Amino acid sequence: MRASRPRFSPSYGISESDDGLLTWDWALEHLAASHNYWISTTREDGRPHAMPVWGVVHEGSLWFGSGGVKADNLTRTGRLVAHTESGDECVILEGRAEVDDVSDELRDAYEAKYDFRPDQTQMWVVRPTLAFAWRERDYPQSATRFLPG
Repeated sequence: MRASRPRFSPSYGISESDDGLLTWDWALEHLAASHNYWISTTREDGRPHAMPVWGVVHEGSLWFGSGGVKADNLTRTGRLVAHTESGDECVILEGRAEVDDVSDELRDAYEAKYDFRPDQTQMWVVRPTLAFAWRERDYPQSATRFLPG
């Protein structure tokens, strides 16, 4: 993912300089450190749906298990927003989620993080098309947008 400045309202005071941009490695590290992730999807009638889930960053991607409304919405559209639990050191992923096979390494990572070993054979993996990250303590200098490429 390549870093640039987000296109927020000028009133936020986002710098045009690259000084202070965060790296994708920083974003992945903070994504991995989050205990919970907010997953937002859209119901068939257009209503939003947001719920926290457990997940792990494995091989550079966020993986999580889910059923119910989230799974129905993702099966239908594949679109989501995934957000760390913190707004102070924030990582937001926009993109698609797809079901993929769970490896033993992923199960090991999940168990190490939550002291719980999932038994499902598949989980959702997030494929970001756009991401944002920042640190509240030095916002707006750290405000960063990530795009593929």
